[in-house]
Order: sequence, then C-alpha cells, then structure tokens
Amino acid sequence: MKKLLLVAVLLSAFLANSQSFSGKGDQKFFIGANIQDNASGLNVGYDYGLGENFSIGVNSTYAINVNNGVEKAFADRFDLKARFNANLGNVVNISENFDIYPGVSVSLKNFGGHLGMRYFFTNGFGIYSEFGTALAKYNSDWLTPSEKIHNQFTVNVGAIFNL
Repeated sequence: MKKLLLVAVLLSAFLANSQSFSGKGDQKFFIGANIQDNASGLNVGYDYGLGENFSIGVNSTYAINVNNGVEKAFADRFDLKARFNANLGNVVNISENFDIYPGVSVSLKNFGGHLGMRYFFTNGFGIYSEFGTALAKYNSDWLTPSEKIHNQFTVNVGAIFNL
C-alpha cells in the first residue's frame, strides 16, 4: 500500500498543472541530442518571450560523433544560431502543457527553419523535439560531407526547463 501511495504522489507531481509558454518574459533553457546524417551531437539553447506568441533565442550545436570519412575540424562541427519562434500552444489549444512553435534562424552556416514541440510535466521541467532544415546555405557550391553537417535535415530531442 505504501508503494502504491508513493507511485501516486510521484505521478501527480509529474502531471501537475504547468504552462508551456507564458508570453512576455518567459525564459526557457533546453539541452538535448542533435541527430543528422553523418553526425550526432549536443544541442543547447535559450529562448526568451517577447510577446504573447513569439520568442527569440540562441541555439548552439556541436557534432560530437562524426562518421568516418568526414573531416573533424571544429569549424565544421560547431554551429551557433539566433532564432525566432511563433509559439502557437494557446492557438492550437491542445493542452496548457503543450506548445508547438515554428520558427526561423540565422546561423554561422545558413538561414534555416524549424518546427518544434514541447510538453511540460511540471512547472519547471519538460521535453522537447525539433525538426530543422537549411532554407538557404551560405555556400551554394557542392558541399563536402563535412560542410553538410548543420546544412541538412536535423532532429533535436531533449529536456527543457523554465527559468
């Protein structure tokens, strides 16, 4: 009986009321995995709410695991982005804990777009996933496998925290 009560208390803590995006002044920190062709790595970022439905932020990705045959220079592995999101959680109104956000970014490698989703289990902790792609690459020539890192379809998944 004590174990059942403990499980019920823990579940209620994870299912407590939370809000995925609260508008102006909202701050999010996220960290997770970046997955793309020929590389996988770490994704870290910060978003700041400027209005009811939009935020700006910064995002950095570093490719840790690069496949054989791909050059391993730091400049090819690292990317830094400034981003803009349209937070549509209150528009689609699925749940107060859920947010969906399309956005655009300008990075060291390209001009890109992304579609992200996040779900908060508590007021401070949730999970996120983002799908991104390059819309305009700065280098329009044929890209080597090393130059394709961060210039292709990417998936980011991880944890997100309210600050």
